[in-house]
Amino acid sequence: MSDAMRLSSLNRFRHPAIRFALPVLSIVALLVSFHMCWNKCSDRAVHSPTGHQDDNFYREDRPIGQDEIYDENSEHLNSNDLGKGQGQHKSKPVDEVEEEEDGGRSQKTYKAIQCHINEDYNIPCRKEDKEVYVPFSFVQNYFEITGSVQQQEDGGEVLNWLHSYSEIKQLREKYSTKGVFMHFDHYNVEVRDRVKCVSGMDGVPVSTQWGPQGYYYPIQIAQFGLSHYSKFLIDTEKASVTQRLKDGQVNRELWEVPGGATVHSVEDDDRGGQVVEFKNTESFSKPGIFFSLDETADFVLTFDLKFEHNGSLTVEVMTKGRSKQKLFLTYTCSNVFIAASGNNIYHGIGADKCRTWRTFTRDIVTDVQKGAKILWKKKYTKKHISNIVGLYLRGHGWIDNISTSSSAHMAQFFAAADWMLKAQDEEGGWPIMVTRRIADGTVELPPGWYSAMAQGHAMSTLTRAFLRSKDQKYLDAAIRGLKPFDVKSKDHGVLAIFMDKYAWYEEYPTTPSLFVLNGFIYSLLGLYDLKSVAPDNSDVQRLYSQGLTSLKAMLPLYDTGSGTTYDLRHVTMSRPPNRARWDYHTTHITQLLVLASIEDDPIFATMAKRWTEYTKGKRSPHN
Repeated sequence: MSDAMRLSSLNRFRHPAIRFALPVLSIVALLVSFHMCWNKCSDRAVHSPTGHQDDNFYREDRPIGQDEIYDENSEHLNSNDLGKGQGQHKSKPVDEVEEEEDGGRSQKTYKAIQCHINEDYNIPCRKEDKEVYVPFSFVQNYFEITGSVQQQEDGGEVLNWLHSYSEIKQLREKYSTKGVFMHFDHYNVEVRDRVKCVSGMDGVPVSTQWGPQGYYYPIQIAQFGLSHYSKFLIDTEKASVTQRLKDGQVNRELWEVPGGATVHSVEDDDRGGQVVEFKNTESFSKPGIFFSLDETADFVLTFDLKFEHNGSLTVEVMTKGRSKQKLFLTYTCSNVFIAASGNNIYHGIGADKCRTWRTFTRDIVTDVQKGAKILWKKKYTKKHISNIVGLYLRGHGWIDNISTSSSAHMAQFFAAADWMLKAQDEEGGWPIMVTRRIADGTVELPPGWYSAMAQGHAMSTLTRAFLRSKDQKYLDAAIRGLKPFDVKSKDHGVLAIFMDKYAWYEEYPTTPSLFVLNGFIYSLLGLYDLKSVAPDNSDVQRLYSQGLTSLKAMLPLYDTGSGTTYDLRHVTMSRPPNRARWDYHTTHITQLLVLASIEDDPIFATMAKRWTEYTKGKRSPHN
């Protein structure tokens, strides 16, 4: 064909769609090639879930067949390829990606193979030259590590592999009874799932840890108080406070009073000043007396309140989000901790307690969250508040000192300390009124048992309350708390003796003894706090000294060579070792760092360093 004929054929008329045909066909061919390659070389991607799978995640439903054990046509894999002890298990190759040339560069060869785990089950793996790649999801579950694929700023991805999921909290400074309690400024006790609510009667958490009905748990209450005390110390910005009503002054612009109701200032002899008296129906079917707040930033509400007989205070809030909701938090003269229905959440403030003057400090966000969980149960999503609209008053009562603030840490701390004063019994203990079953139910503590950890936490709380207020009642209660430390567990105390020699203060005073490590160290810190404040008390000096001696002698018993044990049930109960979860292991480390800051013996710093290395995957040497 001549050049003219070729040019003529190129200039001939074509349908407009024809010029798109070649690119489209090229794209289709590329997709087909990609699909074939993917089916061939991508047998299974390496997964990186954030949670652990169960133990049977990679098990196959059928036993291993003869054709999977060895095939003459399969490539021989020696023990160096798959690891020690794996050489005798030959896996039949499934798929293989042949080596190809791409611009003069050689592409890696992958082969899909089966990894035979402990002569028990297979998982899909991938072999590249002499290296075998195992799915991270299997490694994660098998070795109890954690990790996830994370996006980088440059658009790339990286696998963030962590041997321990729990962070070690370092000390800011040397431990002091006046200072932050360990790392408790990081604690948010009241938002825990096992906290039913913050009691309207006492202002402290109500636990559901070992019983759904809700009960007061001294350890949890002390941690609530110590966390708020610690937050108060480290907060660099002073809490913002807006006074809404003070000294009984009635600003009529803020009040809406329905017909038949009254609001006015009166002199109150008990308080020695002016307060606001209100009279209205108790019925929820009638409008309440409304006091406007319109607060959009600070959601801690404080007020002084007293009813003549029965009554209620209701807080109206609006939630954020696309579907904004109006919720009503009602604090009523009832002994029920919390209830909810419709868009109403009820907190009992005591059937009798509501008839005396009390100061209430309520974190409205927490109260909404706890009520929302009851209202929506499985459909629950965290509710964020956009504003507090105002409050409604029903019944006959008196109110004063209404304020909103960004926080009220010291009020919440003293709520815990004051609860300790009321809840302490004649034996100096804080009884735990719920059954505790331990070691798969083989031992049981009936309601009324003491805990050395609770005693120690209470001392740490009360000594700080004493230092803050200079009120002797807090120190006296802390000293009374020493009594159970000298009473053996079998006699309703917390004292156990290890090997007839070492005194140990039991978090769970069972028979036989458990010797829980973290609870014992918390009790030592409580004794140290009291020892620091009451240096002339010989009992606390003796108890702390003998406990410290026991810890130094027994600490190595908790070292597994790769972590720690939670207790010594494998010694005292002939049960398997109770390995400490990483969050308990890192608590052990932080506790040792605290002791290292106040005691000269190097054992605490040495053990803390070794146990820290375990969180990075290091193990002790073997023979």
